[in-house]
Amino acid sequence: MLDRLETLAASQDATAAINAGFFDPANGRSTSFISSAGELVADPRQNDRLMQNPDLAPYLGRILDRSEFRQYRCGAEWQAAIAPHSAPIPANCTLHLAIGAGPQLLPRLTAEAEAFIDEAAGRDAIGLRQPNARSAIGLTASGEVVWVMVAQHSEAPQTSGFSLIELAEWLDRAGVVQALNLDGGSSSSFYFQGETFYGKVNGEGQRVERSIKSALLLSAFN
Repeated sequence: MLDRLETLAASQDATAAINAGFFDPANGRSTSFISSAGELVADPRQNDRLMQNPDLAPYLGRILDRSEFRQYRCGAEWQAAIAPHSAPIPANCTLHLAIGAGPQLLPRLTAEAEAFIDEAAGRDAIGLRQPNARSAIGLTASGEVVWVMVAQHSEAPQTSGFSLIELAEWLDRAGVVQALNLDGGSSSSFYFQGETFYGKVNGEGQRVERSIKSALLLSAFN
C-alpha cells in the first residue's frame, strides 16, 4: 500500500517525517527490507518483478544486501547505525528498526558495490552524476541523526538538485561521518509540523506529489 508522506505522519502523530526505502511503482511492492519493532514488515524477495527480472539476475545478491539505517536497543540505550543488510546485530543489542535503501554516501560511496551502477556495462539505475531531488539520512561522530532532503528549483527543473557525489560532499562539510541515500527523485519529501515539502519538480516547474511505500517518522516521547 502506498500513501502520501503526510498521511503516514498523521497516522502516528509524528512531528517530522522523511521518505525512506525504495519500491516498485508498478506494483507498489518494496524493493528494500524494512523492519519495525523488530519484525520484518517488507521483504523484497516477495517482489516477483525484482526477483524474476532477468536483467537484474546478475546483481540480485548485491541488491538484497544493500545498506540500511538501523536503530538498536542496547540495554537502556538506543543506538543508530548504517550497515549492509547482512551485517550482524551487535552483541547485547536487539534490532528495533531497519529501513533499507542505499547506496552509502559516507564514509565512501558504495554505488557499484550495491549494484546501483555497473560502469563496465554502462548501467546507472540511480542517476549517480545527475542533479535530482534527493533524500538521505546521516550520523555525526557523536551519534546524532541527520535527515536531509534536497529540493529542485522550479525555475530550473532539469538542472537543479544534487548528484549523489554532490550530496556526499555536502554532508561531509556538514559534519556527517556516515550517510545513506534514501529513495530520491519523485519520492523525495519531508514533513514537519503539518507541512509537507516536495523535492521533485516537473518540466512545468510544478512540485511532484507522490505516494510512497515507507517513511522514517519522528514522534515526541512523553
